[in-house]
Amino acid sequence: LPGVSGFQIHFSSREVLTPGDSPDVLVAMNPAGLKANIKDLKRGGMLIANSDAFTAGNLTKVAYEANPLTDGSLSDFRVIPVELTRLTGNALESLPLTKVQVERCKNFFALGMMYWLYDRPMESTLRWIEVKFKKNPMFVEANRKALLAGNAYAETAELFGRYYRVKKAPIAPGLYRNITGNEATALGMIAASQLSGIELWYGTYPITPASDILHELAKHKEFGVKTFQAEDEIAAVGSAIGASFGGKLGTTGTSGPGVALKAEAIGLAVMTELPLLVVNIQRGGPSTGLPTKTEQADLLQALYGRNGECPVPVVAAATSAECFSVVLEACRIAVKYMTPVFFLSDGYLANGSEPWLVPDVSKLPRFGRNPAPSAADFQPYQRDPETLARPWVYPGMAGYEHRIGGIEKADITGNVSYDPENHERMVRLRAAKVAKIAQEIPPTPVLGPKKGKVLVVGWGSTYGAITAAVRNFHAKEKSVAAVHLRYLNPLPPDLGEILSSYDHVLIPEMNLGQLLKVLRSRYLVPAVGLNKVKGQPFKIAEIETAVQSLLEGKANGLGR
Repeated sequence: LPGVSGFQIHFSSREVLTPGDSPDVLVAMNPAGLKANIKDLKRGGMLIANSDAFTAGNLTKVAYEANPLTDGSLSDFRVIPVELTRLTGNALESLPLTKVQVERCKNFFALGMMYWLYDRPMESTLRWIEVKFKKNPMFVEANRKALLAGNAYAETAELFGRYYRVKKAPIAPGLYRNITGNEATALGMIAASQLSGIELWYGTYPITPASDILHELAKHKEFGVKTFQAEDEIAAVGSAIGASFGGKLGTTGTSGPGVALKAEAIGLAVMTELPLLVVNIQRGGPSTGLPTKTEQADLLQALYGRNGECPVPVVAAATSAECFSVVLEACRIAVKYMTPVFFLSDGYLANGSEPWLVPDVSKLPRFGRNPAPSAADFQPYQRDPETLARPWVYPGMAGYEHRIGGIEKADITGNVSYDPENHERMVRLRAAKVAKIAQEIPPTPVLGPKKGKVLVVGWGSTYGAITAAVRNFHAKEKSVAAVHLRYLNPLPPDLGEILSSYDHVLIPEMNLGQLLKVLRSRYLVPAVGLNKVKGQPFKIAEIETAVQSLLEGKANGLGR
């Protein structure tokens, strides 16, 4: 059962914010798929099961004592057994395929049935098949025939009795493409390089669920992108810091275990005050944890997970598509303020996909290196008064020779210094530089009333469930609002005033209350947490239940 894989899709005539809570239809390819997912299917929902896979051996493997398709245990659902394996084989019998190859096509047979049930056009999928399998025309033909056969079978066998038509959702005009969070992250990094005119270097070590960023970046050498698969995490971040020292946009990507290994090197980038992007696609932990499951438990690691006073800016995307704009902002901050920056995503955003409005490039923010002082006036740690950033000079710039390193530097000159007064001054300057980023954070948008009973505060991938839940309360005219944070260090300057405007503050997180700790200590608000650490995202209903408890004055059971 733990090895069962699958996906959930949600489409609607209204805006879609999550993959949905409980599906209306479950397609189970075998008994393991059924047992792992039947608990999520709505009561009265439709179960389409590949009856060919419900053999005695397969039932025994997952501890079914009897065939659930025939023993009455699924009476709460509309069960439709379909011989998917046999029917797919019949559709493809004219093609010279192995039995295993034929079996793999049954997904498209089932998809064709779903397209009939929901009256969906198949043209885009047929084109996708041609592109995906273009190197093997036989696979193109097999999957195309399976899709069409499944669609025809659903119509002629009269399995469903009716079909459903979902109207188009209102959507802003423009050019859209489907995008995953990791694809959006990679494209945002490329955009940052192009907009700044600084060549991109990505040093990384493969790790789930961040590896797809490397795969995507490696496709785009025409934009001057340099990708480096290092022998380990330490070498990866070291190469990125070296690239930044050499005048490039040094970036590195990983998940929580890799961040732990990179921690000392990130401290080196803080001490040398070099721009560095650290991408953390969070997963279940600790240690190896749950590599393929999602979690939000690396926030405190990003904020504090280094030795000494070592502050870094932290930003987080709220949706898969938003990974593009937020990682672009992270790169801009890194270059302007000469500092490492953490960009937080997670497995849910990284692997989830949604329509993305392709942006107008002319409207994207352009940025570049801060102008260097004249060589005669150059000092390695002389700071810009607006940002407190030091100059970014690099090998090859005549007259700007200098030394940097991990040992504390003297203010202005950059010489090695063990002076206690200088150390405290430099520690405070580095912290003040990060704090100055708050001057650029825009006003925090509030979804709902500006004052009221309950405020739901979120960050990262909880956005969809929180927004949908709060909108549902608005439809009932309840006094509920939400804010979603993209800037986590520094926090928005107006956040304290917003938090104080509500009777109750609820903070849902896929951890045991990390943002909760930060906001309680910073603003002294009696916020409560809604915490979930199951490797799965929040459902809308879970947020609604917690908010309703606060509206009714029942805060005790929510969090500590």
